Amino acid sequence: MTKQLTLTKADLIEEVLRITELPRKESETIVETIFDSIIVSLQNGDKIEIRGFGSFRTRQRRGRVGRNPKTGEKVEVPPKKIPFFKPSKELKDFVNSPVAAASTGATSAAPASGDAKHP
Repeated sequence: MTKQLTLTKADLIEEVLRITELPRKESETIVETIFDSIIVSLQNGDKIEIRGFGSFRTRQRRGRVGRNPKTGEKVEVPPKKIPFFKPSKELKDFVNSPVAAASTGATSAAPASGDAKHP
């Protein structure tokens, strides 16, 4: 079993910094602003659509009766909203065909092969 690399928020900030050549603080602000905007929109019940990437929205999960794993006692679990991401067709195609992504000129947020972190 091979270990997969994980792209972190710090990696995204590094990628913005590398591509835009902006100062680190500004690159960090850009990434934080995008995430904050998505969170606030979802809190307000709005749908976020990023063409070519996918859409975010919330789904309502019904209340249910669960069980406490320690005691086996029944516990009422209240209804709640959960975030949901639906990838676009383009994103699905890119994930399933990495050669096509490179040939279309699409940029990747993942580190270049020489920059990959291997434990």
